[in-house]
Amino acid sequence: MSNTKIVQDFIAAWEARDIDRVMRFFAEDAVYHNIPMPMMTGRAPIRKFIEGFLGSSESVQFETHHIAESADGVVMTERTDRFLINGQELALPVMGAFEIKDGKIAKWRDYFDLAQFQTQMAKISAQR
Repeated sequence: MSNTKIVQDFIAAWEARDIDRVMRFFAEDAVYHNIPMPMMTGRAPIRKFIEGFLGSSESVQFETHHIAESADGVVMTERTDRFLINGQELALPVMGAFEIKDGKIAKWRDYFDLAQFQTQMAKISAQR
């Protein structure tokens, strides 16, 4: 299976909101970094973070605009990540980099505008 296909299947697991399926894609010592937030290392902290997102979201969609795989197997994605939270959509433009080793995600970095995320979350919270 290509690394691009692994990332596409990983995205499908997110969209299915299946935390066990999502976690099966990660290497045991995986690194997940939502830049500019703190980096997480290992499945336990990654799972806790993802569970928070999935638990608070009624639906998840990673709209992939572009996906490319480099010669060394790194997969880059340009996405709009959409989360339905309390009936309100949070839509966040994201650039992602996935380093795949032995068929598992070893490193995942997402780059996004934290201020944009915080502004949208504040609006969603205010409308509860």
